[in-house]
Amino acid sequence: MPLWTEIADRIYLRRYDPLDISVALIRGDNDLVLVDTRCNPREAEEIRADATALGFGDITRVVNTHAHYDHSFGNSVFAGSAVLYGHAGIPAHFATFEAPRLADWQSDPAAQPQYDWRDVTLTVPSVLVDEDTELDLGNRIVRLLPLGPGHTDTDLVVHIPDAHTWIVGDVIEESGPPMYGSGSFPLDWPDQVLALSSGMRDGDVVIPGHGAPVDRNFVERQERSLRKVADGIRESFARSEPLELVIDRLAGATGLAESILEAAVYRGYTLLAGTA
Repeated sequence: MPLWTEIADRIYLRRYDPLDISVALIRGDNDLVLVDTRCNPREAEEIRADATALGFGDITRVVNTHAHYDHSFGNSVFAGSAVLYGHAGIPAHFATFEAPRLADWQSDPAAQPQYDWRDVTLTVPSVLVDEDTELDLGNRIVRLLPLGPGHTDTDLVVHIPDAHTWIVGDVIEESGPPMYGSGSFPLDWPDQVLALSSGMRDGDVVIPGHGAPVDRNFVERQERSLRKVADGIRESFARSEPLELVIDRLAGATGLAESILEAAVYRGYTLLAGTA
């Protein structure tokens, strides 16, 4: 998808490489909202140039769906010209996970030549959201819905009621499997998805963090897959089973790759043991 696509009324999606990141624009009468800023300032500048070409005016508000690098490391580009919104947990997540990771990457840029970490400055959103919040864009309301721990403890869903559209970040993945990355909560993640899907209607458009738009049925299927993982981790931990056995069993039950499940099971065991 090389160009912006209007996937619902005045909501535009563009998918960017690397990582097939789904970036969205929401247009109101008075504001243009960008959802997620990609991996670095250069990539964020690319978004701004591509958005400018649409002729809708300047981006005035930016929302991070969560704290991970591929959705927030371009924040600094917009900090002087737009209001940035994000989950209230982002400062702590940045300090614990993203800052050490960025320091490692910047110390050895040759390790990931597909990225450019040199000019990345972690930029915390100026408005930290800890409760359901409405933004008035001018003849359009956008809802910011902070979730409990799931993909991370910084997940923030963007709901545009009049367009029946949900922008959910990596709480839902389409072009790849769910990622149990830094700071994930595999035991709680399916509960967050279940609660989210309960507010959706058939026909609603759901924009995942990576990939093409999906629907409520897709969200419900992913919830069931996430729950198989969560239930398997709990049951195996209660039986003190070794991680390797759990990973192998869950791979057969879910079809997920062992590399994905290794992160989920390790994280789940550490949370259950109280050592996370």
